Amino acid sequence: MRRTLLRFFVAALIGMLVSSGVSAEERIKVVYHLVDGLDQAARALANIRNHLRAEPGVQIVVVANGNGIKFLLKGAQDREGKPFDAAVSALAAQGVEFRVCRNTMTAHKIPESDLLPEARLVPSGVAEVARLQAREGFVYLRP
Repeated sequence: MRRTLLRFFVAALIGMLVSSGVSAEERIKVVYHLVDGLDQAARALANIRNHLRAEPGVQIVVVANGNGIKFLLKGAQDREGKPFDAAVSALAAQGVEFRVCRNTMTAHKIPESDLLPEARLVPSGVAEVARLQAREGFVYLRP
């Protein structure tokens, strides 16, 4: 009876994984850490687009602190004058999460209303990166 019950639960679990689109292997989780400003952000967004093309099932979280938050502010543009908001919105629509350091916002006296709507505040950018790595198994990338 125990074996039958165990087989039932294993079969049910495999069925749930298959039907949910998640493979038996855990999907890769990556945190992109941005701290250096608009040029780094432009590179990172290109890297993220490439990453998603190569591995559509990847879970990506972008954590920005210091000068890394600038691309997530309304009106931010790259070197060529192209706004970041459309690229951020497109990536968010693909499941990429954008998290911004509240400590940085406070230190630079930037109101929350200046953030793009896709950005979510976290208490500390560096603490968020550490938490994602240590507790949630995220791989760290700093483009």
